[in-house]
Amino acid sequence: MTGPTGLPMRVPLPGLPAPTTRVTVYEVGARDGLQNESGVVPLAVKAELITRLLDAGLPVVEATSFVHPRWVPQLADAADLMTSLADSLGDRARDLPVLVPNERGLDRALELGQRHVAVFGSATETFARRNLNCGYDEQFAMFAPVVERALAAGVRVRGYLSMCFGDPWEGPVALERVVAAGVRLLEQGAEQLSLGDTIGVGTAGHVEALVAAFDDAGVGVDRLALHFHDTYGQALSNVQAGLRAGVRTFDASAGGLGGCPYARSATGNLATEDLLWFLDGLGVEHGVDLAAVAATSAWLADHLGRPSPSAAARALAPQATTTTIQG
Repeated sequence: MTGPTGLPMRVPLPGLPAPTTRVTVYEVGARDGLQNESGVVPLAVKAELITRLLDAGLPVVEATSFVHPRWVPQLADAADLMTSLADSLGDRARDLPVLVPNERGLDRALELGQRHVAVFGSATETFARRNLNCGYDEQFAMFAPVVERALAAGVRVRGYLSMCFGDPWEGPVALERVVAAGVRLLEQGAEQLSLGDTIGVGTAGHVEALVAAFDDAGVGVDRLALHFHDTYGQALSNVQAGLRAGVRTFDASAGGLGGCPYARSATGNLATEDLLWFLDGLGVEHGVDLAAVAATSAWLADHLGRPSPSAAARALAPQATTTTIQG
């Protein structure tokens, strides 16, 4: 049953946040979502996507990555995109997070005046070598000058940690291993740590155990975010476990776009619309216009030439299931 505005009935669950609790939805669709697209998405479409998502009330919209074009061709236009957004959004564009894999990436971000960057690490050796072309320990040596220079320039730093629940080459990842890697990123200066279920194998109990393990290591939930992929349909169940454990920041991608170009078993990210519908049903505040995000996903699906993977997006915007290639 839905309410009069097409939103779910608000029925809080015992043990979950009170309706007055605020959750931050950290939108990653423009970067993590689009980076896995094989066809090049025009710069104008990317810029409009980011603008639409901001207009929908999303408090954080990650824009792009300053990675070498050889590794992620889809994001080769990162500098041009940020320049275009600065022209249209003004100073606001400087606060959009951008991923910087190394010092050269940071140089490019600083040249454009960006005030929020992210680094991307791995909890496992194999993925570090495949994604970063260096070993597990080497990655922290690579991040150190990036984070140090960013902080010295007054730039905020977020840390992503991938393969926190399972690795396609190494199998299940021990909690201690994830905590050790996460603590190293935080000690280097990251203000927030996003724990990624890169291949979507996490389950609710695993989520609560991992958050508890960080708490035992002295890392409060206020410094953690959760980043789920919906490979086995567990993303929303895992969000519920995260809420129960006290986490209040969740990454999501408009329309459920995404994956990982270096881990083929990684499917789409948790869809922003699905997360918003879930939070609305619990009465948890987030400040985002669900209908506007669903309309944006329908618009983007038209440009990509296929339906949105998001169940909520399809239900709220049925036109997204019949698409034509435009632009």
